[in-house]
Amino acid sequence: MTLRKSLWAAAAGLTAGAVVALRRSMARPADPAAADRWLTVTINRSPADIQADKLPTPLQEYGDRIETRIRPAPGDRGTEVAVRLKDVPSDASSVPARLTGQDPRQDLRRSLREAKALLEAGEVLLPDTPPTTHDKPGGKLVGLLSRRAGGEGVL
Repeated sequence: MTLRKSLWAAAAGLTAGAVVALRRSMARPADPAAADRWLTVTINRSPADIQADKLPTPLQEYGDRIETRIRPAPGDRGTEVAVRLKDVPSDASSVPARLTGQDPRQDLRRSLREAKALLEAGEVLLPDTPPTTHDKPGGKLVGLLSRRAGGEGVL
């Protein structure tokens, strides 16, 4: 099988998977507890170095719209910082909202990762842009997956 056929087969498989996930999510109601989940990262700093009122800018921009928990990480591995939105519409946590980028937790997830980078390294490291210079189906697929991973944190 040639590379071109392999890339088309991979793209078709991803599309089919997205359609199945979308149909399944539309068949069942959104999980009401999903909007209430805490987003947590472990930061390689002592709990004394991190204060709730002096969080990095990405989280400060949320102001009173988020709740924040700071506690020592298990096994003396730094500090756990957990955040969650206070008011999330119930339909915002559905799979279609996540796939279309309408889930407000995606922006909070991105802000939490940026805050972790700022606390640990002092800057937010970004991937090379563009992720590929090939304007072919494979390059477009890589670009799509790179954009998708930015909001959700996973592919």
